Amino acid sequence: MKVTVNGAVHHADVEPGESLLHLLRERLGLTGTKNACEQGECGSCVVLLDDVPVCACLVLAGQADGMTVTTIEGVAGPQGLHPVQQAFVDAGAIQCGFCTPGLVLATIDLLRHTPAPTDDDVREALAGNLCRCTGYQQVIEAVRLAARRSA
Repeated sequence: MKVTVNGAVHHADVEPGESLLHLLRERLGLTGTKNACEQGECGSCVVLLDDVPVCACLVLAGQADGMTVTTIEGVAGPQGLHPVQQAFVDAGAIQCGFCTPGLVLATIDLLRHTPAPTDDDVREALAGNLCRCTGYQQVIEAVRLAARRSA
């Protein structure tokens, strides 16, 4: 298979049943995509697959053949953190950091489609991402901050 990850083309022979999560973490060393529930329930492994957020634990690696994957390692630019990443830092929405990559990628997708989301929009967009540390208020504030800064 051939997949473009964070702008770099990778060729891999994947095993039947191998997840995209396994390919990213174990073969490509992109450990920002977290391995938690392996059932698509927690959002810790969210990546953008052709700009659509997916749980990498539920996608077979072979399904990504010919596609583009963006992981948390691919969102910062040469000038520093992505504006959404910076908003999470500034709003104190990062505690242990385990859920943060998935939340950031889901927020990037939300703001791409809804530049001025309501709190209900934010809650709906992030409903698949579980966080045990922040209580979500800081996460919602981070999304609000990122939206204001990009307006």
